[in-house]
Amino acid sequence: MVVADATTVADINLLAEYLSDQLHDLPSSPSVDCIVLCASAVLYGAEYLFQVLEQRPSLTKSLVLCGGIGHSTQSMYDAVAQHPRFCLLADDIHGLPEARILEKILAKFFDRSAIASEGCQILVEDQSTNCGQNASLSRKVLEGAGIQTPMTCIVIQDPTMMLRTTASFKKVYEDMPSPPMFISCPVFVPQMQVSKDGMLKYQGLMPSAALWPHPRFFELIMGEIPRLRDNEEGYGPKGRGFIAHVEVPAHIEAAWSRLRAVLNTVR
Repeated sequence: MVVADATTVADINLLAEYLSDQLHDLPSSPSVDCIVLCASAVLYGAEYLFQVLEQRPSLTKSLVLCGGIGHSTQSMYDAVAQHPRFCLLADDIHGLPEARILEKILAKFFDRSAIASEGCQILVEDQSTNCGQNASLSRKVLEGAGIQTPMTCIVIQDPTMMLRTTASFKKVYEDMPSPPMFISCPVFVPQMQVSKDGMLKYQGLMPSAALWPHPRFFELIMGEIPRLRDNEEGYGPKGRGFIAHVEVPAHIEAAWSRLRAVLNTVR
């Protein structure tokens, strides 16, 4: 049980906002060369993007649906089965890579022809199983489609992994003399509050059932900070070399340390 005091809630929200990186406004965004949509068990990001592209197909020249079969794929199957609309696909998606699930959602519930009406290429990368492969294999798919180096690229990912995913894309393109400008777009930033009965709950936005179970959410936000650190154990250049350098601010480290004492997720 998590003690839902004001400091704990503030620390959770601080980490969630930091990891989300940016909240980019898609409908008013300048047009870009590429959008990469990384699959997630939180389906709101895909749903929102497809709605925006239906209304504004000129937003991007290419769309990459990204994701293979990994440790979170079953969670995505479950999320589709529980979704009020997408549940119609529940029997058709088992065994499919995550990107192919996104492709089926797009074809069944959105106007794919409208999205492609102004020349947007819809590409599928269905082999990646982590953030680093999301980036490296998306690059291969883009290059295979004749897109050598997009100048601008919006990356949409689960907000708890947004910062690391963007750093992965920067790492993958660091060999280019003029690498793309990567724009983080988590679509939403998860935030929590204390309910009237003193329990933690998500703030508004969407039904809690569409988000992570609380233990999973806490596991995600706590696990990201050690990965982002640029030290021997982290994923940065001084460690495993999976991502570009990220400087984790002192106040984020302090919030993470306080949360270790109250959350049942110790890494």
